[in-house]
Amino acid sequence: MKDFLQNTWKHRAHIVMALPVFLILFFIMYVPMAGLVMAFKNYNYTLGIWKSPFNGLDNFKILSASKDTFINITKNTVLYYLMFTAVGTFLNVTLAIAIDQLMFKRMGKTMQTMMIIPVFISYAAVQFIVYAFISTDTGIINNTFDAGVRFYSTAKLWPMILLIVKIWKDTGYGSVLYMSVLAGIDSSLYEAAEIDGASKWQRIWHITLPSLIPMITVMLLLSVGNVMRSDTGLFYQVTRNSGILYSTTQVIDSYVLNAIFKNSNFGFTAATSLFQSVVGLLLMLFANGMVRKIAPENALF
Repeated sequence: MKDFLQNTWKHRAHIVMALPVFLILFFIMYVPMAGLVMAFKNYNYTLGIWKSPFNGLDNFKILSASKDTFINITKNTVLYYLMFTAVGTFLNVTLAIAIDQLMFKRMGKTMQTMMIIPVFISYAAVQFIVYAFISTDTGIINNTFDAGVRFYSTAKLWPMILLIVKIWKDTGYGSVLYMSVLAGIDSSLYEAAEIDGASKWQRIWHITLPSLIPMITVMLLLSVGNVMRSDTGLFYQVTRNSGILYSTTQVIDSYVLNAIFKNSNFGFTAATSLFQSVVGLLLMLFANGMVRKIAPENALF
């Protein structure tokens, strides 16, 4: 205890500097976790969280009450995660390398600025942009090609539509992280490879990509924790919550949001959030364990 106090006093300046961040994380991230107790309670507005009676695992039973619905929304959630992660990572890396290899660096900075803009546009606005393109009567696509496609009643088209919207909105921002890694690569490596006769593609394959692998691994490991979560704005607002599209567009988060609007069952909401968090934690631990066995230097812990 004495050593702990002495060490604390020795680093008091660092502790004071870190204190605001610690307090923010504590009150925003950890204190609200006490509300997870609602997952095991029959929440009553008049009684409040702590006086509401316990109901065991009933809230989790509601989540899986309709087996077909639960399987479908879980399948959609996982498949969209895999699709967004695979395509998004590939495009993020490709775009970062393409901009890094530009001879005109000023153009690269301009492109980088333009690509980041979509991330600041909320899905409340994005849904109108999408509607302007694909609406049946006034949509740009139908008017230009005279297609007459009823997008908002054709469920099989929406996985591709949502993928395009997601890529358009997030790819530019995602590539910035990889560009920061590329900026730190020692230029002497490229110069030595060029002297040895390596082509540009060979330099990218043998120098650039290996340098990006640690960052790609870390980003994938961090994303695995959110495998059961989805961007509610994308699946709820962009699709305009159209019931006819549920077979391919409804995920766990949008299903929960609809359930809240129908019956305001906050115990059910807490149970779903706990389920998503536990599954995400287990998957992240598993993925990190696999990475630690294959490439320990790239593991999170």
